[in-house]
Amino acid sequence: MTKIDVTRQTELLQILQQRFEKNPKRHPGVSWSTVSDKIHKQPALLWTIDQMEVTGGEPDVVVFDEKDKFIYIVDCSKESPSGRRSLCYDQDALNARKEFKPVDSAMNMASNMGITLLNEDQYLKLQALGDFDTKTSSWLLTPKAIRDLDGAIFGDKRYNHTFFYHNGVQSYYKDRGFRGFIVL
Repeated sequence: MTKIDVTRQTELLQILQQRFEKNPKRHPGVSWSTVSDKIHKQPALLWTIDQMEVTGGEPDVVVFDEKDKFIYIVDCSKESPSGRRSLCYDQDALNARKEFKPVDSAMNMASNMGITLLNEDQYLKLQALGDFDTKTSSWLLTPKAIRDLDGAIFGDKRYNHTFFYHNGVQSYYKDRGFRGFIVL
């Protein structure tokens, strides 16, 4: 991880605050001052948030469960982040492809950005906050038992319903990316 300059830090915090204020149902009971304080105590997170932003994730503050005390920064772009598509699931899948390899894998790119892929439960909760991936789909953190069989899961929303599907880990599609999060 690298630092971002002060000008970009200020710009990024303004973007986050505007998004935070525009979407209050994503984070009931959370104040911007709480979020800002948490970010300022962990300045290295700004680099990760910037990576989420520049790859099209439109990160915003999300509380997945009001009983949970964790505050998350989550990719909330309407469609799967545009700078993170056409990726197979993980590095082993990328290494196993014989031809037409994508440029990277979702798990590797997420790790390099400092984020974690959403799991099924988090994805369902995100979908309850809006309509995401209505034209795209997003790889999701796949349980080990499925991955061990060379499978991975992804989700999308069609017909006002969230769907989960499976695919081989080596597959990749121009309209499938991934969504991730960090914990503040």
